[in-house]
Amino acid sequence: MKKSLGVGTYALPSPVWVVGTYDAAGKPNLMTAAWGGICNSRPPCIYVSLRKATYSHGNIMARKAYTVSIPSECYVKEADWIGIASGRDTNKFTTTKLTPVKGSTVDAPYVDEFSIVIECRVKEVVELGLHTQFIGEIMDVKAESEVLDARGNIDIEKVRPIIFTPSAGTYHGIGKKIQDAFTTRELKK
Repeated sequence: MKKSLGVGTYALPSPVWVVGTYDAAGKPNLMTAAWGGICNSRPPCIYVSLRKATYSHGNIMARKAYTVSIPSECYVKEADWIGIASGRDTNKFTTTKLTPVKGSTVDAPYVDEFSIVIECRVKEVVELGLHTQFIGEIMDVKAESEVLDARGNIDIEKVRPIIFTPSAGTYHGIGKKIQDAFTTRELKK
């Protein structure tokens, strides 16, 4: 029998994304976000939902752009710290020794050391309550060649992204492939 957990953020897993923005003075900033995902195919869009109190929220509102850099497991400490510190008080790139790179298609920086980068132009802003959802049209996806498979697709086992369990407040890695998608044509009993 299932036990009711009540209302909460129990959807699993949540991504660990590092959102890049520029502030009004042009200083690159980062924040870690777990409230995000794919929200449209044509045009391809992803969203991040940020609290209004965050420094990045104001940066995105002003510049109408952001990047999502996807950290691998070896950067879990940096990703965690980026989510705790405020860009108002510190330069997160300097402290983490990560390298900012100006996006080639949007007015936002990304993290050079992270193997996957998604550049987004804000398409829509939705006020949800505590959070604002920024729907970003994907303008470009960049990937290091070492995380691509033989066909040129991103290999998640090579990227080794971090996932987050909101209810427990823990980070995890991903497991091995269990099956190719869209291949089950019949269920046998």
